Amino acid sequence: MGPHLTLEDGRVPVKLWTRDIEDAALRQLRNVATLPIVHGHVAAMPDVHAGIGATVGSVIPTRGAIIPAAVGVDIGCGMNAVRLSLTARELPERLSRLRGAIEDAVPVGFAQHEVSVAQDSRSAGTTRKLGARLATIAKRHPALAKMQRKFDDTWHLQLGSLGGGNHFIELCLDTEERVWVMLHSGSRGIGNVMGRYFIEAARREAQRLKVNLPDRDLAWFAEGTAWFDDYVEAVGWAQDYALQNRAEMMRLVLEALERALPPKVTPWHVTDEAINCHHNYVAREQHFGADLYVTRKGAISARERELGIIPGSMGARSYIVRGLGNPESLCSCAHGAGRRMSRTEARRRFNERDLVAQTAGVECRKDGGVIDEIPGAYKDIDVVMDQQRDLVEVVHTLKQFVCVKG
Repeated sequence: MGPHLTLEDGRVPVKLWTRDIEDAALRQLRNVATLPIVHGHVAAMPDVHAGIGATVGSVIPTRGAIIPAAVGVDIGCGMNAVRLSLTARELPERLSRLRGAIEDAVPVGFAQHEVSVAQDSRSAGTTRKLGARLATIAKRHPALAKMQRKFDDTWHLQLGSLGGGNHFIELCLDTEERVWVMLHSGSRGIGNVMGRYFIEAARREAQRLKVNLPDRDLAWFAEGTAWFDDYVEAVGWAQDYALQNRAEMMRLVLEALERALPPKVTPWHVTDEAINCHHNYVAREQHFGADLYVTRKGAISARERELGIIPGSMGARSYIVRGLGNPESLCSCAHGAGRRMSRTEARRRFNERDLVAQTAGVECRKDGGVIDEIPGAYKDIDVVMDQQRDLVEVVHTLKQFVCVKG
């Protein structure tokens, strides 16, 4: 099948798995394709849409450099999903009870835990190691330490919390009516601080070195410099923190379900973990016969037989997929439905009645505070899936019945 569209007017080509793309996103892709550090070609997934500097839904292979703004500020944002032995017929009639139990267990929005949730020895050990690594990074960057001071006492309290925006926790059913837990979150406030700090530092370095950029947000750190080494260490920390955050949240959700389900329900257990995967991150990989840094900004790894999660909007289906290892996409695929319009435009165009209609059958918030997350603001997930049939195959189709938003 291959890419649906190829742009050849840059230093390297841009291969797109869609023709449904706005002008702003096309400009951003063309800008990235002019950079001397980009190797081979840029790939754009079917959920592609404009971001800050680099396009959301893009896969950017760079040689000897990394672009901090392409990774973004929600470093390590991604998904986790597990399948349970529970089935639809064992669920309570009042789904609000399940949603309430999850919301009581996992802080959402700007909220955080009052005490650390890292209680067992393995989890507490991981948190201590994260703390030691963070202290090392902050010691080398006093300005970062100053920015993150308010997080010194809170990053560990935000571990196991959801955040806001498009982050969510869902209970879903697959086509065999088995229950799944699926969640989406990243590196919380501390990851945001790190991202902003290094993005600004890259801009200053580009100015100092008089690098001519098509967009100041495409400034990079070159391999072999102290800034590069420190950014790699920091982004690695944030990605590990995001993984741990999702793991802690998953544990809290499963414990909440155990408390909230009626006593008559047969003892249940986790049967499968789909994957705990990033979709805003950078990794060192080999492509086109070269050692590269691959930044996936709103895309997931889809190597051959690798499992991944592609969620729809809060009223649509989601998919557990298996990668086909397509080299043209740099072994990548879409990370979700992708926004069709901005949050401002969504709030202008839709109202609470629209939200109620578009989330029919889902136990979730239906107030004005989440109108910007209405399904109509996103692309059709089934169209997105159809456009990437050469990138992944569907293993499970999920439909949510409970959705918790920040």
